Amino acid sequence: MADITVQQLIENHPKAFIPSAAEGVEAVIQYRLTGDEGGDYIIAIKDGACSVEPGLAENPKMTLTADAGDFRDVLTGKANGMQYFMMGKLKLAGDLNLAMKLTSFFKMA
Repeated sequence: MADITVQQLIENHPKAFIPSAAEGVEAVIQYRLTGDEGGDYIIAIKDGACSVEPGLAENPKMTLTADAGDFRDVLTGKANGMQYFMMGKLKLAGDLNLAMKLTSFFKMA
């Protein structure tokens, strides 16, 4: 996983999505990533499916802001998301309950 890009990880969200883990969840999530591999991505979870598109959501339920490299470390299991949040490396706005559950919706590795 060392050579995987942040964009590849994000584009993999629909394949890594676990519908049973997100049962009843309907949410639009905004990723605002900074740094070398940064970008803005909209993650939509609805009707047991997940979709990804670049851009800015009009009214996301939750927004995650982070350096793209730090975000990759969390997604690949090299770093603990809660620890990075406490250190200020991951910033969350909106539905923090959703943020706590988010990693359980995907099997990234």
